[in-house]
Amino acid sequence: MSHVRVDYAGDGLSEDQLLDTPYAQARAWVDEAVVRSAVEPDVFEPLAASVATVDAVGAPNVRTVLLRFLDERGPGFVTALTSAKGREIDGNPAVAVALTWPAMYRAIRFRGRAVPLDRAEVLEYWHSRPWASRISAWTSRQSEPVASRAELEEAYARRAAEFPDAGDEGGEGDVPVPDFWGGYRVVPDEVEFWAGRRNRLHDRLVFTRTGDGDLGDASAWRLHRRQP
Repeated sequence: MSHVRVDYAGDGLSEDQLLDTPYAQARAWVDEAVVRSAVEPDVFEPLAASVATVDAVGAPNVRTVLLRFLDERGPGFVTALTSAKGREIDGNPAVAVALTWPAMYRAIRFRGRAVPLDRAEVLEYWHSRPWASRISAWTSRQSEPVASRAELEEAYARRAAEFPDAGDEGGEGDVPVPDFWGGYRVVPDEVEFWAGRRNRLHDRLVFTRTGDGDLGDASAWRLHRRQP
């Protein structure tokens, strides 16, 4: 395999540039990525996040989801609770989440534990989804084997017939939320902000939990720098 080397021309991140809390810094970077994605093709799916879990024997597992929640409590995502990630979180709630924007030379890493989303949050988000996405959630037995693409399409057609589009986008009367569908919020104990620099001397500024406060409570976190 040929070696492709790119010298990261990022501006880096210094301590005096860092905002006061992990939430403020994470929100700023996420918002900047979303804005850039609207005008530049180099940041596609700015909310795509890698979620790492461990299975029953301690083997790691990672997949990509879309970040659907971010507030002072932590980042969150939705999923089938019966999926591999749901089963693994049920057995061991320790998780890691990473958002990466290569074109911006930035990444955020959260490490902590996953807690179920409040059902009211799940319902509110469910009703914001397009009809077709809600049908897909009913169709897919996430992480389970399927014989063919055709079988999946046939299952989708059956669910679409069962819950026809009422035309009221997000309306409560058109597709109910499945009992097996929900989501998780990650309550972090560590948040790392990575910023690429030339010569591989990247910046890694890390907030580590020292108290019970949330991501917006500066007194609950200690800041330190890691070597690249």
